[in-house]
Amino acid sequence: MRLMARQPGLLRRLARRRPVRLRLTLIYSGLFLFAGVMLLGTTYGLVANSLSSERPATGSQFGGTAGIFCATRKIPPDQVPECKKQAQQTAQNVANAAAKDERASTLHHLMYYSFGGLGLMAIISALLGWVVAGRALQPVHAITAAARRASEENLGERIALTGPDDELKELADTFDAMLGRLDAAFASQRRFVANASHELRTPLTVMRTAIDVTLAKPGRTQDQLEAMAADVRQAVEHAEALIEALLTLARSDRGTATREPLDLGVLAEDALDAAASSIRSRPVAVRTSLLAAPATGDPVLVERLVTNLIGNAVRHNLDDGWIQVETGMRDRIVFLNVANSGPVIPAEVVPSLFEPFWRLSERAGSPDGTGLGLSIVRSVALAHGGQVSARPLSSGGLEVSVLLPAHDC
Repeated sequence: MRLMARQPGLLRRLARRRPVRLRLTLIYSGLFLFAGVMLLGTTYGLVANSLSSERPATGSQFGGTAGIFCATRKIPPDQVPECKKQAQQTAQNVANAAAKDERASTLHHLMYYSFGGLGLMAIISALLGWVVAGRALQPVHAITAAARRASEENLGERIALTGPDDELKELADTFDAMLGRLDAAFASQRRFVANASHELRTPLTVMRTAIDVTLAKPGRTQDQLEAMAADVRQAVEHAEALIEALLTLARSDRGTATREPLDLGVLAEDALDAAASSIRSRPVAVRTSLLAAPATGDPVLVERLVTNLIGNAVRHNLDDGWIQVETGMRDRIVFLNVANSGPVIPAEVVPSLFEPFWRLSERAGSPDGTGLGLSIVRSVALAHGGQVSARPLSSGGLEVSVLLPAHDC
């Protein structure tokens, strides 16, 4: 009784802790029982049809026995044929009854031993199914354990499942790839936060230093106070530009909620007009080919994308250099190409230019930059279903190309 009371509790614990394994075991056992019952039913039917309940006999089989039986009873000669006929019929009935009993006994033993063997094999199949299901689910347990161990501080561990290229290995490889992407995303986020903290701390330090130095002077003049105010204003403007760039980057990373028709050609022309004073101060020559480039998206974000590209081309240029801006449409894709002269950029560092706050030493000479220009360009392009690429020019400088889906008129 105690063992029977323990078994339901054991089954409930197994069902709670290993529900999938238990279901697989029950499925394996159920399929085996179904196939076994079908096989036994077919076998039973074939045996039952092959065993007859009557035993065919010929006259010669019982003729001698019937003659002896009639002779021992001293039957008159005229009644001997009838006596032999009755004796043969009686012998046939006895043989049929014996055949019927033998058939019933054979079928009974067949059913008894068959179902007994089926029950034993069902138990063995359940045990084997439990073992096989456990081995089949081992990769799932490994994935579950890796998911439990994964955290923001521990994303470097991988499952690295070996074996045949089946669905479970594909799942494990996909999970490893996801962990890799999460690891890279968290690392990028940590770098971004660290760089943002450093960049925001710089203008605050400039302001504090300017104020402390000026206030430490015993006889402060009006000119010194105005110089301090100018330094503080410049630091505030830099911090304001950095915060605005961070907000734009965060907004573009969330995607676009506003979708309006726009034209990259018009936006590029407006950005060039806004940067006219900076272009004249370098000075740089501007070459344009602004064809219609209708797209759909957030006008504020796309305008920031175009402004950043042209602003970078002016800021990281050479005196008496050049800028080339092209817009247009090819195969339902609108494009914006911005190229500029400048220092030679190694090809291997070009992908890093799209990282937040990453600056090439030759390109970081301007104090007006925030280090987020190309990061915002890439984020805005991806948010609009487009792509951005860059390539260094052999003579120096950089060419950046942005592709966006064209507007469906």
